[in-house]
Amino acid sequence: MSRIVLATWGSFGDVHPYLAVGIGLKQRGHDVTLATSEFYRSKVEREGLRFHAVRPDIGQWIDDRETIRKANDLRTGTAFLMDRLVMPYLGQSYEDLLEACRCADLFVIHSILFAAPLVAEKLNLKWVSVALAPAALFSAHDPPVIPQLPWLHRLRRFGPLPQALAFKILKLFARRWTKQIEHLRGRAGLPAGSAHPMVEGMFSPHGTLGWFSPLFAAPQLDWPARTRLTGFVFYDKREPGLGLDPALAEFIARGAPPVVFTLGTSAVLDPGGFYLESLDAVRRIGCRAVFLTGPDERHRLHGEIPASVFAAEYAPYSELLPKAAAVVHHGGIGTTAQAMRAGVPMLVAPHAHDQPDNAYRVETLGIARVLARERYSADRVAGHLEALLRQPEYAERAQAIGNGIRNETGLLAACQALEACIMPVA
Repeated sequence: MSRIVLATWGSFGDVHPYLAVGIGLKQRGHDVTLATSEFYRSKVEREGLRFHAVRPDIGQWIDDRETIRKANDLRTGTAFLMDRLVMPYLGQSYEDLLEACRCADLFVIHSILFAAPLVAEKLNLKWVSVALAPAALFSAHDPPVIPQLPWLHRLRRFGPLPQALAFKILKLFARRWTKQIEHLRGRAGLPAGSAHPMVEGMFSPHGTLGWFSPLFAAPQLDWPARTRLTGFVFYDKREPGLGLDPALAEFIARGAPPVVFTLGTSAVLDPGGFYLESLDAVRRIGCRAVFLTGPDERHRLHGEIPASVFAAEYAPYSELLPKAAAVVHHGGIGTTAQAMRAGVPMLVAPHAHDQPDNAYRVETLGIARVLARERYSADRVAGHLEALLRQPEYAERAQAIGNGIRNETGLLAACQALEACIMPVA
């Protein structure tokens, strides 16, 4: 039995894959600790895993509408996240992760935990880096859509050189954050590092795992050395043991497949006009619909709701989406992966961070249409949905992709890759 620490931070989309892998490793006989925000303690412990809190606790911002709004801004959200929610807690994260890993055999880290590689170095601990989405791998050959530089992606037709130059410039702009990481290295008694601490320094010499499908992004020559794609790993329980609400299951069974509208678990806290415009679009085209509106009562549907619409706070995607006609969402990697596996067409309205890149990829696959968040209106949504529902090529292509995703063994591959890192095959 090996002692494995999985460390992550962020929304449910960042935590659920680690929870899935943690459960898988525990079932294979390992002693697993999930180190993340205190907000997730009860959920982790109810799945039978050890829990270790890592500051900051995102729970302190869940009800802060202004912080949520700024963190989900398309152009400035990532910088705000770094300046206000990540870097001020860098030292605390280091202390918490150091304590969590003192007896570990393997350390598995999320790409936003910038203190984690320092912990591995301090403890001389074998570690593995994880990319939940291809945007985290910074390929100049398959460049991500960067929300702050939307024009840059159009230069991809000129080859990797413009992208590589842009990445170098972005590294310079990140200097205000790298200084803080370098300062922490000094405080920890570590020598100065040679790799950029927010890019190359976040990829382990022991290997990087991409917990996403090669159908979503093909491997690239300039990905970090020893990168392996496992396929998506899935977990979508609100609470252990809970499945689809019987009332929702009955609604689905009594009519045509509905269109599902969801903003995941992060963007749902800053929906803007998403639900009202979506409801108007549903009325215009006359389709059945399921709205997942999240825990905040202020964002739920009010007034007269058509009998063809079912509203719920949450539903497990793995049970709901295969019964849908289409899915309208924000482009979070967890929601995108579930919709791909379900084999249903999508309309994606990206909010921030990696979501524009995820949206671009499913659009390129021919299984989605993309609508900018600032242009999200009932008439445009209705037009896109009519195309998705009436043009059979979207459903046919989505089904083909879905079949491919369902034939992958992402969780098994992820667990086996981590075990191989602990005990390499001779």
